[in-house]
Amino acid sequence: MTDSDTGFMLPPWQYNAEGKIRRVGVELEMNGLDINRLADVAAQFLDCEVEKTSRYERTLRGDPAGDWVVELDFRLLKELGRETRAKNDLGDELMTSAEELLKWVADSLVPLELVSPPLPMDRLGDVNGLIVKLREAGAKGTADRMTNAFGMQFNPEVPNQQSETIAAYLKAFFCLYDWIHARANINMTRRLTSYIDPFPSSYVRYMVNAAYWPDMPTLINDYLKANPTRNRALDMLPLFKHLDPQRVAATTGDKLIKSRPTFHYRLPDCRIDQPGWGLDVAWADWLEVERLAADPQRLEACCRAYCAHLDHTLGRLLGSWEDETRKNWLSDSR
Repeated sequence: MTDSDTGFMLPPWQYNAEGKIRRVGVELEMNGLDINRLADVAAQFLDCEVEKTSRYERTLRGDPAGDWVVELDFRLLKELGRETRAKNDLGDELMTSAEELLKWVADSLVPLELVSPPLPMDRLGDVNGLIVKLREAGAKGTADRMTNAFGMQFNPEVPNQQSETIAAYLKAFFCLYDWIHARANINMTRRLTSYIDPFPSSYVRYMVNAAYWPDMPTLINDYLKANPTRNRALDMLPLFKHLDPQRVAATTGDKLIKSRPTFHYRLPDCRIDQPGWGLDVAWADWLEVERLAADPQRLEACCRAYCAHLDHTLGRLLGSWEDETRKNWLSDSR
């Protein structure tokens, strides 16, 4: 189904457990604009007011979906930027000088990040319109410099919090990953970082077993054992922290894990400076995961075919699962 106002396709599971349209958060990393210019352009497009939250953070208020955030993606500087200091003694002056040095380094290496509130899925067209305005204002993305390891991230709300549903999404993502990764054409700089490391092959093989439908504690335990890190193309830790915070905390003490009832899809580059680029291509690829997860018979058949591919070494050498996916396992909606 397509939202008639934006042209964005919607997934088979359009509503959450409360019967409301599912929401999705979007995060865009970029440079080329300073924080005030980025906040002003976004606020004007969204009809919001800008609040200076700290030296390196701005909050855009007035959207019925919630607040947008513009921030420098540098935790230490954000913490320093929240402090109030007067340059009235040597200690304050040294701290200010150190902060200014960090900011000078960050300007060339660290992106500004625009973070949306959880938006109803039928509002993704608004983000595409905002991308056009930011590009016109001079925003730069992943390919502008070799140091720009910038990404675009989706946080689609889960349709429900049942273990079978969440396992179906993981199975679908793993079955389609080779095709999705090829389509994403990830910038070399981002490939060299650890931000979107692939899942361990042993865990993938374990997960796509057509008979593997664990209860929630088992699903979370198995995931944490193999993936005690946020650095995955599909980061499940925010969702699992939302569902079972104690279990996640017992494995990883990473304070950057945010509890939320969403998947955290981190794979795509942010190519905001490229004419015509928007959310639609990456969103269409993610929708293939949604459609496969929502189709039990097709998902089981795909899992069995993928397991057979993984189990035959010669077959992997002679055949491409990416090609097999493109030929046989994509939906009729493409």
